[in-house]
Amino acid sequence: MEFLVAGVTVNPLLLAGIGFLVGIMGGFFGVGGGFIAGPLMFWLGVPMNFVVGTDLAHMTGKSIVAAKRHRVLGHVDIKLGLIMILGTIVGVESGARIIEFLEASGKVDTVIGIAYVVILLIISTFTAWESLRALRMIRTEHLDVKEALGFRGMTRHIQKFRVPPMISLPASGIGSISVWLIVGVGFITGLLAGLLGVGGGFVRMPMLIYVLGIPTHVAIGTDLFEIMISAGYGTLTHALKGNVDVMMALVMHTGAALGAQIGAVLTRFFAGPRIRLLFSVLPLLGVVMVLFQLVGLGGGH
Repeated sequence: MEFLVAGVTVNPLLLAGIGFLVGIMGGFFGVGGGFIAGPLMFWLGVPMNFVVGTDLAHMTGKSIVAAKRHRVLGHVDIKLGLIMILGTIVGVESGARIIEFLEASGKVDTVIGIAYVVILLIISTFTAWESLRALRMIRTEHLDVKEALGFRGMTRHIQKFRVPPMISLPASGIGSISVWLIVGVGFITGLLAGLLGVGGGFVRMPMLIYVLGIPTHVAIGTDLFEIMISAGYGTLTHALKGNVDVMMALVMHTGAALGAQIGAVLTRFFAGPRIRLLFSVLPLLGVVMVLFQLVGLGGGH
């Protein structure tokens, strides 16, 4: 099938399959799935600037479906998500402007590819270490299986930041936290959304847990709520810059809508540490695909 806006010909079944895969991951892990969808789209021959914009467009629709399901399960902290938006929007626009600069310099593929690899390796390593430690603690210290956390030191130190205004997050079980911490997490993940073409979820979900101290299941649902808004804004700003192929996004969404429903329901059957351990594997898949592209082993380019 020829996609005229992006100027490429791609099998629509492969695009729908990518949508279904990242839909399941989005519903289960609370991530947009851009760290998998982006490299796969690039591998199929889609130019990087269209990978960024189109992936954000399909991600918006999928996140609406998954967030609605998690809301029913009681896993969405609306108050937290709305405050994070303040930082997210600024971050998304900053990332999109950096993409424009890199595209003009002709180095966008290399720079974004290297950024993917470094960030994903850090996230994967830390999350695997923490979740394995949490599972060991469950066996030896008889902790709460659902919400055991193997590393709380960083959260305790960060929450000593008490710059007003301070708010409570009852839905997340947090009595008092600085608004600036929440906005800061939003900005960092928004920057990655605009820069790497992801909803920011693969960074936001760990940051919600390890930085803000949000329970895993609530972090997943709230992350999807935030992705819905940040990816939507990212789609708009990239569309204005000519980086979105709407037809391609719609094809991907046909698979993503079904996958997101399935993934959200599956979270009911897994404890937090096991979800985080499974999550730690996903960034490595993205790293492998990007490395293939950087060394010229992928197809379509």
